[in-house]
Amino acid sequence: MLRIAIFGATSGIAEAAARNFAKEGAAFFLVARDETALADMASDLKVRGAAAVETHVADLADLAALPPLCETAKQVLGMIDVALIAHGVLPDQQVCETSAEATLDVLRINTLSPASLMIHIGSILSAQKSGSLVVISSVAGDRGRPSNYIYGASKALLSVIGEGMALKLAANGVKVLVVKPGFVDTKMTAAFPKGPLWASAADVGGAIAAAVKAGKSGTIYTPGWWRLVMLIIKFAPGFLVRRL
Repeated sequence: MLRIAIFGATSGIAEAAARNFAKEGAAFFLVARDETALADMASDLKVRGAAAVETHVADLADLAALPPLCETAKQVLGMIDVALIAHGVLPDQQVCETSAEATLDVLRINTLSPASLMIHIGSILSAQKSGSLVVISSVAGDRGRPSNYIYGASKALLSVIGEGMALKLAANGVKVLVVKPGFVDTKMTAAFPKGPLWASAADVGGAIAAAVKAGKSGTIYTPGWWRLVMLIIKFAPGFLVRRL
């Protein structure tokens, strides 16, 4: 039985991944801000086959609360087989361009909070000599573009930390997986027009569950063809990237 801690559990991608794990009888420790949404998710996972579901209401932007929260997850589950860090916001780029305060708020939620969780959970898994740490980054972090460089920057740091941790913690039997989705149809992107490049939360969540079960470590793009797309964008000349 997998024992899974999910931070930002009520996000579309995290919920989709959890449903995949629930079918195999996993036990969960779910963390999010919305108590009602957490209760609904817990009921859903139990119906789908989860062995046990514990919920914890917390504001993950409160950095001081994160170390004890990680310890609580460990105590509730006994040990952590999988930790999924899935919270974040999609900021208003134009507001951030004129407000350092707004930019710092985004970085606290999207970057400092997940990075802190990664460090604390990484230490717990290293002490166990086992486990998988999964963090949701984004293809937006692969190159700064005019339309979303604040969001991209917030995700780029997570990617670098995760890639380094994957190499460092492998000696301790720990797998670290950085997930880079492209455009995903979720509540956060509800106002965006959708097209052929968009994936569903179910598809991305399924890819995460499959990668964890396969024992993967390092970086995955989902859908996989985003790896080629971002390779092209990464090395494209600036005058082309300005139009994106």
